[in-house]
Amino acid sequence: MSPRRNRRRPRKNPRPSSGAWSFGLENREEGPDGDWIVREIAPANAVKVYRCPGCDQEIAPGVGHVVAWPADWGGPDERRHWHKPCWRARLHRGPKIQRSRNAPRY
Repeated sequence: MSPRRNRRRPRKNPRPSSGAWSFGLENREEGPDGDWIVREIAPANAVKVYRCPGCDQEIAPGVGHVVAWPADWGGPDERRHWHKPCWRARLHRGPKIQRSRNAPRY
């Protein structure tokens, strides 16, 4: 009888080591505001606090959300973390909410 193999075999398609993060599947979404790359972040992978540009409220760690950036000209500096309902409602929203001067900035 041969010994058991407990070692993992190397993956045939390893992830690129370009420094890009990958927590979910990317989708390209087309809309009247342009084309966007959108990635869903699972609650288990949401480990930092972000501020949603749609509602100007915090996205707490452990809350699933989406990350979106412009497809044609956006890069890592253009990524924004949105609540899922805020992302879906972005085209139906009025003017941007203005924060008070005392609100914390992130």
